Amino acid sequence: LDLSPGFDWVSTDAALVAFGAATALEIAAYYVPWVDNLLDTVATPAALVAGILVTASVVTDTSPLVRWTLAVLAGGAAAASVQAVTVAARQVTSLATLGLGNAVVATGEAVGAVAMALLALAVPVFALFLVLALLAVAARWVFFREPRRAARAVDSTGGAGGAGL
Repeated sequence: LDLSPGFDWVSTDAALVAFGAATALEIAAYYVPWVDNLLDTVATPAALVAGILVTASVVTDTSPLVRWTLAVLAGGAAAASVQAVTVAARQVTSLATLGLGNAVVATGEAVGAVAMALLALAVPVFALFLVLALLAVAARWVFFREPRRAARAVDSTGGAGGAGL
């Protein structure tokens, strides 16, 4: 990949070793119950910044205004959205399984990340539409599951009060 000026350091051997080591350590930490939730506290703002920087580094031959606007809107928003979904999934899993199910979520996240990275390199337009579709499904699940759960609670108790009076 041709990188934008000022981002040549990303392709140095030292940077690649550092990125690889950080990735391996982070993935390993996700398999330790509760450490993954602690990492999310740091990773959420870092994901936003990383999404912006990675996007800015590969947008070449454009004005700085276009490059950084695209980086913030596309790279930052995509990274923040994906991070928010994974944080929510880990919190639900942590609460439901007392942290024992987090390994399953971590494995799924790692496999999904590798698959999406390969798709983004091979077929970028398809990868974009797939990310948007996944975000739409996740948003629908998050925003529309509570009313159904509340409706089921009302139906099972015989009324809104919960005491069946």
